Amino acid sequence: MSDARRDDARARDSDEALLARARDWLAEDPDPQTRQVLAGLVEARAVEELRERFSGTLQFGTAGLRGELGAGPMRMNRSVVIRAAAGIAAHLRERQGEGGGQPLVVVGYDARYKSADFARDTAAVMVGAGLRAAVLPSPLPTPVLAFAVRHLGAAAGIMVTASHNPPRDNGYKVYLGDGLQIVPPADGQIADEIAAVGPLAGVPRAESGWQVLGGEVLDAYLARSGAVLTEGSPREVRVVHTAMHGVGHETARLAFERAGFPSPVPVAEQAEPDPDFSTVAFPNPEEPGAMERAYATARAWEAEHGERPDVIIANDPDADRCGVAVPDAAAEDGWRMLRGDQVGALLATHLIHKHAKGTFATTIVSSSLLERIAESAGLPYAQTLTGFKWLARVDGLRYGYEEALGYCVDPEGVRDKDGITAALLVAELAAELRQAGRTLGELLDDLDVEYGVHATDQLSVRVSDLSLIGAAMERLRAEPPTALGGLGVARTDDLTQGTASLPPTDGLRYSLAGADGVGGGRVVVRPSGTEPKLKCYLEVVVPVGDAADLASARERGAAVLARFKDDLRRATGL
Repeated sequence: MSDARRDDARARDSDEALLARARDWLAEDPDPQTRQVLAGLVEARAVEELRERFSGTLQFGTAGLRGELGAGPMRMNRSVVIRAAAGIAAHLRERQGEGGGQPLVVVGYDARYKSADFARDTAAVMVGAGLRAAVLPSPLPTPVLAFAVRHLGAAAGIMVTASHNPPRDNGYKVYLGDGLQIVPPADGQIADEIAAVGPLAGVPRAESGWQVLGGEVLDAYLARSGAVLTEGSPREVRVVHTAMHGVGHETARLAFERAGFPSPVPVAEQAEPDPDFSTVAFPNPEEPGAMERAYATARAWEAEHGERPDVIIANDPDADRCGVAVPDAAAEDGWRMLRGDQVGALLATHLIHKHAKGTFATTIVSSSLLERIAESAGLPYAQTLTGFKWLARVDGLRYGYEEALGYCVDPEGVRDKDGITAALLVAELAAELRQAGRTLGELLDDLDVEYGVHATDQLSVRVSDLSLIGAAMERLRAEPPTALGGLGVARTDDLTQGTASLPPTDGLRYSLAGADGVGGGRVVVRPSGTEPKLKCYLEVVVPVGDAADLASARERGAAVLARFKDDLRRATGL
């Protein structure tokens, strides 16, 4: 047989093996919709599409599961969720040991496609495994689920959400009984249990027996949320709010009204849940264009009432993040979206003004300004890897934030980022400033004058081929830059080895020396943990003599950040 004929035969054998795997999966798929799609692909012998869906298994890690909806082991679907739930149940039984009773698992879900189905499947598996399960009564924000884990004394919590990912995605976020997201070694242990799950027919699933919670958990969450505010503080403030087509509108409205604030002005087109996220390309307040409807709503309200709103607040679809925009006459839309680091500094300043005590913490990719603020107030400061799975574990945590619009302002209530309580604190701060005849923008000016301009930005490159990200990281390690943005690289940390205070992670950190009126800078490069992106986090610090120097200092900072981006594009090859 010729080499060509031998290769053709091997290819046919490979295709037949792939089709056989797809038929096996099809035989036990419990979802009529994915079963119909997969049957069509098998009948059409669409081997390229099938190869993509069956090239491996969606990996369970510290972010739980997240991926595109569809049939096959590389997609989010009921078969994958049932296996994941069975693995988590096995892990919980192992942790519980003999005679430990029936652990409770509380399950929440957002309004994405299949979220309610995945929540029901999870509850059915937990009860089938001999555990107790309680499901939140409706699509609710992720912070409500994180709160419920601690409030109900559950052994674990599972939130079905893909947060701010595109509409084609869904995900599965896991908390243990301390209300904290999973980290190693628990994630690996659960992954091993999932891998050990056999055919779905062998996974017991109850037809009933789980509890559907009433409104009492949301009531308890709302009561706790109001406690982040200072009794008797000003409440007169006008807020425009967008839920970004997610589940945050009603919870935010109730939280504001219970706290004594005027009800926020909703962005009507984005207030109710819409799994298609029909008015935004990506349902993330940070994405270009995502805030256009909010700006338009603010302008319309101003035209009708003759007064500009004080602030725009945006929650992402599962309401664990909080974006903030402030009036800005120089901006094209009349509004300026604040960076997460700016909001992080504002909230830190506000909490310190309220005499908060405890550790203030942020991540290695966030601004160094928080350290300066904490040091000035005589408070402990800590720095962690990216994500609240690490931030929430800081000893004595009082306040934690990450630049991706995540803020934990009440760690005893919600040990995770919470876009609702953060929104309440932003509103309280804006109300206090309004009463004093000042604005959030003016307070930011004060911080820049006091501590220097800490200008931050991000270069984020989305790829269709994940191997490009690995290749870019290899290139940076093989040819490390000696300068970025005109600043010399004083130190390079390859974070794969970890440090004295940080566990290992795939990332590179460059510390940059000061020059030409710039106090120094920092660049961190890492693959995204939840999206097909390479992310570069940039910061430059520019000293400020007085308020008159502020504009020129910001211009210098912006110029250096732009040069960072150009140099990083060349260095990564992306």
